[in-house]
Amino acid sequence: MELSNNFQDINTLNQKDYKKSFESANLSEDKSLRAVCNNFEAFFMNQILETSLKSSKIAGEGTGSDIFKSMYTDSLSQKSAGSLGISDMLYKFLSEKKS
Repeated sequence: MELSNNFQDINTLNQKDYKKSFESANLSEDKSLRAVCNNFEAFFMNQILETSLKSSKIAGEGTGSDIFKSMYTDSLSQKSAGSLGISDMLYKFLSEKKS
C-alpha cells in the first residue's frame, strides 16, 4: 500500500464550490420538509373528513358507500393539502428548530 504525502493547501480551495453544494443540500432538505408537512396536513384533513362523514349517508348505505366515502375523503384531503395553513405553521416550527 502506498501512502500519498501530497496535501491540499486550504487557501487554494474554492469556497464557492462548497457553498453551492451546501445550499443545494439545504434546498432539497427544505423541499422534503415542505412535502412532509403537506402530507401531514393531508392526513390530518383526511381524519377530520372521515370522522365527520362516518354517520353520513351521502353516498348511500353499505360497503360500496364506505369505499366511495373513503376515496372521496382521500382525494379531497390530498387536493387541499397545504391550503389550511397547518403545514405552513408546522414547516415554520420545524425549520426554526433545525437551525
